[in-house]
Amino acid sequence: MTTRFDTGMTVRREVLGDTHVDRAEAAKTPLDTPFQTLITESAWGTLWASDGISRRERSMLTLALLAACGNFEEIPMHIRACARTGASKEDVMETFQHVAIYAGVPKANHAIKLAKQTWAEMEQN
Repeated sequence: MTTRFDTGMTVRREVLGDTHVDRAEAAKTPLDTPFQTLITESAWGTLWASDGISRRERSMLTLALLAACGNFEEIPMHIRACARTGASKEDVMETFQHVAIYAGVPKANHAIKLAKQTWAEMEQN
């Protein structure tokens, strides 16, 4: 029987890649294990596992929400995930234009800066 945690780990690996997930799992401690379980089951095992919308659309929504809320630290990780979810650079730029109008130009501007830096890093590797 597959649990939400198992499903979450599968989806998390499909979206973020084994290298990222292995690094996160290696950094896990007894103190933050309950939190890691929570996000694996809820974010990855429920939300991202749903077939209600495509992973491309989820990437775009996630990036918009991260930028709009000022949660910039996770934007590079989700820019990298776009290579696996099918969200193109053009999709991301359209997403951040929405952020500019509905949440503010400074937030969109910073998100675009992070996206461009991340794409440059990805092209070098």
